[in-house]
Amino acid sequence: MAFVLPRAAVVPSLPLKARLTPLAFQLQARSRNVSARRTIISSAASPATEPEPERLHKPQPSRRKPLSAEQKKYLDKALRVNQAGELAATLIYTAQMPPINKAYPHLRPLMKHMYDQEAGHFKKFNELLAKHRIRPTAMYPLWQAAATFLGWSTAAMGREAAMACTEAVETEIGEHYNGQVRELLTWMTDMENRGEEVGEELRLLIEDIRRIRDEELEHLDHAVQNDAKEANPYELLTGVIRTGCRGAIWVSEKV
Repeated sequence: MAFVLPRAAVVPSLPLKARLTPLAFQLQARSRNVSARRTIISSAASPATEPEPERLHKPQPSRRKPLSAEQKKYLDKALRVNQAGELAATLIYTAQMPPINKAYPHLRPLMKHMYDQEAGHFKKFNELLAKHRIRPTAMYPLWQAAATFLGWSTAAMGREAAMACTEAVETEIGEHYNGQVRELLTWMTDMENRGEEVGEELRLLIEDIRRIRDEELEHLDHAVQNDAKEANPYELLTGVIRTGCRGAIWVSEKV
């Protein structure tokens, strides 16, 4: 008679995977994966301190550092001088236009164009002074009288002298604005090199001063095209006006 083993004895033992229910096996496998991942984390860090996945690929905001006391002082002086200069320019043209427009009607559109641009510059710097709480120069009344006299006297000397006045003033103002643009661009470059955020306010200020400088230099070109260098005496007249402008800039920075 053949010897028959019990059914339980002939069935080979199954591996653990086969003996687990599908749900139990998944839970066990997930537990092993978590343990394996934890082994690669440095003992100096905890999973709780890891950044969130979305932050890993998101650029962090730049630091914004306020202007230094020296930079604020420079900006105060620059904007105060700019406002005083544009005030003078509007008054020069205001005094020149009646006699020049009467004697040279063809210059009326040009004189109005230059005046309108100067009035826009003056408005812009008035807004900036109010925004940054910068006081105007204490020499305001004197510059008003001096600019009006300069405009009237050069117009009385004729078209060439009036244009020579514009050439001299815009030469000094153009150089003055160039210096400011270079200084502000240096600030911006230094901020970028330090990883600091360059605020929109500084960018807009640079753009405004650049635009105003270019318009002032456009006035200089108009003056030369309209015989500024034919003024008599040209060298003396422009020399005195340029010296006066440099003096007014220096005083307005201090007072």
